[in-house]
Amino acid sequence: MIIETILFDFDGTLAELHIDFSAMKRRIAALAADFLGHRPEPSSVPALEWIEALARDVGDGSEGRARMFQSHAMASVEAMEMEAAAQGNLFPFTRRVLEDLRERGVKIAVVTRNCEKAVRTVFPDLDRYDFKLFARDHVARVKPHPEHLRTALLALNATCRESLMVGDHPLDIETGKRLGVRTAGVASGRVPLADLQAHHPDWAAQDCATLIKVLDAENLLPRKRPL
Repeated sequence: MIIETILFDFDGTLAELHIDFSAMKRRIAALAADFLGHRPEPSSVPALEWIEALARDVGDGSEGRARMFQSHAMASVEAMEMEAAAQGNLFPFTRRVLEDLRERGVKIAVVTRNCEKAVRTVFPDLDRYDFKLFARDHVARVKPHPEHLRTALLALNATCRESLMVGDHPLDIETGKRLGVRTAGVASGRVPLADLQAHHPDWAAQDCATLIKVLDAENLLPRKRPL
């Protein structure tokens, strides 16, 4: 079936951003220590989910304390995202890929756990490319919860069968599979191609530009519209 809709991750997929997630968790642990009286050991779960778990421990029945911790922790996360965004860049192929897909009439969304301000810092002209942005500011539950992708598909009036989720992390592949969307892993981020392939995406490529060439060669993308 022709791919009519593509959902892209952002960091590591369309843009190069270097966020030290270990340092992020150390900051979160230090904030939690002020509330808990002891410094928790960093969790293996992603930072956003760890903040939610810590907020429950911090609150211990007090919603006010939980909200205060969560607010401080999320502000720290956003500060690190903005630091990384200030030094980040789109990959050289990103605008070309988006323009090519737009000429084909493919519906596009960017689905990211990052905040909108960081995305727009790296990609200030994103509104020119007619895609919808679904950062964590726009949804109640971020990927790998399927609600993140489902929200994007509803906004695009797209079906799972016609759509493709593209990302540089196994989490992106997991999210697509949870919703029944075809998936593609790209090794332009921190995860090697072989590790992505081990999670059995429908396609795997070195980067988005290579992926689009593969999909085009397999006649899975709409033809470009005549000018």
